[in-house]
Amino acid sequence: YLRHFYTNLSRFMTSASNASTRCEQQGELQSSLAVLYTIIFIPGLLGNLVALWVFLFLHSKKNSLRVFLINVALADLLLMVCLPFRVIYHSQGNRWRLGPTLCTVVGNLFYMNMYMSILLLGMISVDRYLKLHRRSGLDSRMTARRSTVFCAVAWAGAVAFIMPIVVSKKRTQTDRCFYYKHLLNDKWKAWMNLSIIVAFWLVFIILMTSYMKIGHYLRRRSQEKPDFPNASHYRSSAKKSCFILFLFTVCFVPYHLVRIFYIVTQITDTSCFLRGVADRANEIALVFSAFNSCLDPVMYFLLSSSMRREVLRLAGRVLCVRDVVVSHGNSSSVEMAQAIASDKGEIHINTFRAEIPDH
Repeated sequence: YLRHFYTNLSRFMTSASNASTRCEQQGELQSSLAVLYTIIFIPGLLGNLVALWVFLFLHSKKNSLRVFLINVALADLLLMVCLPFRVIYHSQGNRWRLGPTLCTVVGNLFYMNMYMSILLLGMISVDRYLKLHRRSGLDSRMTARRSTVFCAVAWAGAVAFIMPIVVSKKRTQTDRCFYYKHLLNDKWKAWMNLSIIVAFWLVFIILMTSYMKIGHYLRRRSQEKPDFPNASHYRSSAKKSCFILFLFTVCFVPYHLVRIFYIVTQITDTSCFLRGVADRANEIALVFSAFNSCLDPVMYFLLSSSMRREVLRLAGRVLCVRDVVVSHGNSSSVEMAQAIASDKGEIHINTFRAEIPDH
């Protein structure tokens, strides 16, 4: 009787284990994910290469904004480098054939650069806000040197943060890489992931508050002086601030909402169905987050006169079009000389330059 009991118990445990494995190996999205990551990779790689080239060698302003933009473009470029490995993985039926070490490096590099981009976009919003309120006497504005130190510390901190995960990686399935994992025995990893989510929401609140205050200030200025020649610049800059906030929200907020549910299923005894829902929702939301690295060059083009000028110049060379001219919005040579470039949320206020000086 006991032998019969243990035989049935063993069969039950084996069946449950197989069911769990099948639950975690959902592959309905693999073809779609391979196509989507390919679509993101090609323009994202080219756009960030051009952006990095412009900000390193052609951008004339040696200020904090330039430092942040260089690091954002670098983070986005490193994230783009990770995407071909995901394309290969999903296109081969969610099978990893490149070894466990490369899987660990690629997986952690992807997330590290995604969060570096988030952090730097948040710092850009703070930098713009401090420049707007410089006239209030605050001596806390970010200089190029301070922003360089901040970025160096941020990169070092990011590497140090992921090192425990990389070193302690236990690969139970060497033929798989980007897949759902239970963390019942490694709950410390789940708590690390939750701490990252909390940090994201703090950055999101800071970014939202900064750009909302910037937009409110600019709209108020345009309403106070509707007949002033530069009123349209106020309204345009306010719309650009809202545009940045909108893209940040669309790309990153869905993933970090889904991520909470995803982590809860990892550290609790949840059903196979809920695990599958969490896995698929996480994969879809992650595509939106990766898409931000593809959209950042578009924002550079819209908000940076340097980026716009060089891209149109390159396009003119490719298309054999001569004398490509970038309009700055007004034909007056005096106002053109006073125009301040709007790079990734930087405020252009021509007449009130004394209030928002460039550095």
